[in-house]
Amino acid sequence: MQIGPLPEPLYAAAIGLWQDSGLTRPWNDPEADLRRAVSSGSSDVLAAVGPDGRLLATAMVGHDGHRGWVYYLAVAEAARGAGLGRQMMDACEAWVRARGIPKIQLIVRTANTGVVGFYEHLGYAAGDVTVLGRWLDADQAGAS
Repeated sequence: MQIGPLPEPLYAAAIGLWQDSGLTRPWNDPEADLRRAVSSGSSDVLAAVGPDGRLLATAMVGHDGHRGWVYYLAVAEAARGAGLGRQMMDACEAWVRARGIPKIQLIVRTANTGVVGFYEHLGYAAGDVTVLGRWLDADQAGAS
């Protein structure tokens, strides 16, 4: 298995994995998110690809110059429980470190309580912050 940038032929598989993992929302276009990430110099989508070419996991990683961010961490159901989520986070941390960024963070939806323990096990902790947001597109108002 190799972890590296998501190959373009696997974009549809990545979106399917995100949907199967419950990471997408109707008001967010996952293909647009993916394409923005891979076309930006400050982000990418990493993938774990099996020896048979199958997509096993993804993680979108980027930075704002001060903080690294991780989104869309997903592991295929058949590949769960073998440490692949940890490997993906290690790859994200290495990506951020290689760019000289001193901190990495992520956002977990409040309803996704099961995954918080995974991140706590990796050493992540809740910060003393409140995340505020505003949709710039009036059509998105009311979505979170």
